[in-house]
Amino acid sequence: MPKAGIIYNDSKPVARRTAQQLETRLTKAGWQVFAIDGQGGMLGHVHPNDRDVLRPIDSMVPEGFDSTMEFVVVLGGDGTVLSACRLVAPAGIPILAINTGHMGFITETYLNALPQAMDALLSGQYSVEQRTLLTVRLLMRSPESSAPPPHPPEKVLWEALCLNEMVLHREPLTSMCHFEIQIGHHAPVDIAADGVIISTPTGSTAYSLSAGGPVVTPDVPVLQLVPMCPHSLASRALVFADTERVRIFPANPDAMVMVVDGNAGCAVLPEHRVQVQRSPYSARFIRLNPPEFFRVLREKLGWGLPHIAKPTSVELP
Repeated sequence: MPKAGIIYNDSKPVARRTAQQLETRLTKAGWQVFAIDGQGGMLGHVHPNDRDVLRPIDSMVPEGFDSTMEFVVVLGGDGTVLSACRLVAPAGIPILAINTGHMGFITETYLNALPQAMDALLSGQYSVEQRTLLTVRLLMRSPESSAPPPHPPEKVLWEALCLNEMVLHREPLTSMCHFEIQIGHHAPVDIAADGVIISTPTGSTAYSLSAGGPVVTPDVPVLQLVPMCPHSLASRALVFADTERVRIFPANPDAMVMVVDGNAGCAVLPEHRVQVQRSPYSARFIRLNPPEFFRVLREKLGWGLPHIAKPTSVELP
């Protein structure tokens, strides 16, 4: 018996109702269906000193969602899709994202096209596009270790998968702070800014874009570092290979806040380190038509719209 999953936004009645209808259809067609809401992928806001704060990435995969599952239909907006990625990426399950929200930048189609989308999906008329995910970790040097730098043993306090971006800043957000950042084997650099963003190509059209970073097409194997409101004319966005590991050392006496995909928050203390690198997992999106990134940019963000010709003369009354 083939197996399918449904992940929906439980706060939206239309998504909840559609999930029930879809489950009924697939069950009658002989599918084993696992339907859950997307809350399990919401990481929440935590403090690293809290007990049981660490939720290992692999442990977030829901029961029944494994490599034998052929696909997952996600009903919601971008937030639900981001949550679903954290839930199913370790199992390698492809996602068909149906927009029941507003922007729906990373969804494939709209709710009114769901019947046609399911017909194409069940007949195998689709492709799978892979998107880069990041593994974001909060680290602290193990207190029982006496090993000297530069590679002392470190304890993982918190970790998460990230599709868009990791943001590190101090509260309040308008407070200037310093970051010592090392990319790969290169010498560390110091950045004074309100915060820093590490973004994937998918995230280049999200918070990174608002902070002045470039748009990167999803197939380019790079990451980018974007300072937020930097206190320097020389501190600009940096694009680098996604094979490089990034380590951030907050050079401030006060606690900071780390946010992943605009959803998860974790306090970062002065003795902590933030590590970001490309994940061994990928987000796998079902595409019913050949991916056309520039069309999405035009429809969602208005990029590349044709200019309206100005009149050559004006007649006054």
